[in-house]
Amino acid sequence: MSEPMIPAADAQASLEAALKGEILRMYEEVAEQPNGDFHFFHGRAAAELFDYDPELLDRAPPSAVASFAGVGNPHLRSELKPGETVLDLGSGAGLDGIIASWQVGPTGTVIGVDLNPAMCMRAKANAGASGTQLECREGRMEDLPLDDESVDVVISNGVINLSFQKRKVVRELFRVLKPGGRIAVTDIVSAKQLSQSIVNDPKLWAS
Repeated sequence: MSEPMIPAADAQASLEAALKGEILRMYEEVAEQPNGDFHFFHGRAAAELFDYDPELLDRAPPSAVASFAGVGNPHLRSELKPGETVLDLGSGAGLDGIIASWQVGPTGTVIGVDLNPAMCMRAKANAGASGTQLECREGRMEDLPLDDESVDVVISNGVINLSFQKRKVVRELFRVLKPGGRIAVTDIVSAKQLSQSIVNDPKLWAS
């Protein structure tokens, strides 16, 4: 007797749950053990590779720099201005949010959103150590915990590729942006269709 087939929706939900767990584990491990051996660039070496200003890295809390695990530098195109409200999508340990806070100044606001409440706590602690204010909200990028038309700029660094529902993420970004708002995103894209073995491997999604 053959095994009953698992409905496609159930299979995707199961994979998404496994992916969420792997992402939480991987990036929390980077934050807790930044000197560990990982299969992706991280820390100050990665930030310098992506043209982060060394003076800003020197100024930022060492723990925020050591836990950096981005894939590029959204600040090269964000053109943040004093007084603006910024959403840092997938704030991690807070380096990008801290740099954004310096740019928007005391009259501006930076709101981080992260899936992991522990990372939100870490980001806020790092922001406090840097002398900046950073709000961080636990939430999913497919259902952002922000009001409509509430931010001037969205920055994001290697996060949108982690979602199974990228169109929904983009719709959410445009929902929370004010008219005339801007998006500065760095991420990983593939020019060809990925094999099912890659798509079904949570460890590769979290790389």
